[in-house]
Amino acid sequence: METTNVQIFSLLFSYARCRGIIDSTTVAKVREAFAQTMSLPDLVLVHGGEHAADCWDLTVAELRRQAPELRVLAVDLPGRGRKPGDLATATIADWVDSICTDIEDAGLGDVVVAGHSMAGVTVPGVVARLGSARVREMILVAAFVPPQGSAIVDTLAGPLAWFARRGARIGKPMKVPAAAARFAFCNGMTSEQRKFTLSRLYTESVRIPTEPVDRSDMPNEVPRTWIMTTRDRALSIRSQQDSIAALGGVDKIITVPACHDVMISDPKTLARILIERCESKQ
Repeated sequence: METTNVQIFSLLFSYARCRGIIDSTTVAKVREAFAQTMSLPDLVLVHGGEHAADCWDLTVAELRRQAPELRVLAVDLPGRGRKPGDLATATIADWVDSICTDIEDAGLGDVVVAGHSMAGVTVPGVVARLGSARVREMILVAAFVPPQGSAIVDTLAGPLAWFARRGARIGKPMKVPAAAARFAFCNGMTSEQRKFTLSRLYTESVRIPTEPVDRSDMPNEVPRTWIMTTRDRALSIRSQQDSIAALGGVDKIITVPACHDVMISDPKTLARILIERCESKQ
């Protein structure tokens, strides 16, 4: 486990106090000032295709239980959940604008931005927009990241590829059939978890998967973590490895033996990982 700056600070000042170098009052004042400048970053959760902010509900509940001091924002992309929007005309830039506006409206400070699945095309844009001075880490969870200049439909494989390409041909927002969604998203889930997942699926834009991605302005200095779901039917390990390569690599890979919708099938583990990543960026 990584040692945080706050932990290092505490050890050094505890040593100094024990040695009589500084008194306890000074330690308390300096610790308070240090904590204010090295506080936990806020956590932003971005959903993927056919999902909305409510897909994170179980994980958000775990985050609040395990780390009540951590501020968490799960966003709805336009046309999903509580956010109005036209899926027929949506662009990646529109979705990046929406996420950044939600972050500002929530009054968040420095952030860790985590995105699931198709958020692999939006989160890099959010990181670029907010910049390295504000984004302490980018986390991609079982994400799909096309090569620079390519679109999702150009390179997506697996059970959802046919639906993505069919949607592109039809040109109208669509929803994957329940049987296909259950196969791709829900393997290994309990009956209650499957019901939870399938009750929270939404019509998806068919324009976003056809839009070439441009990550030319994404800052390289923002640390990148990948949470790899090793039992994923929607995005295989090979597919996720290809996405990591398309991104230009990551700093850390954390494997979880879970299906694609890990935020529903194993919210406790995912919450713990997200908290640890945030704490490592204090």
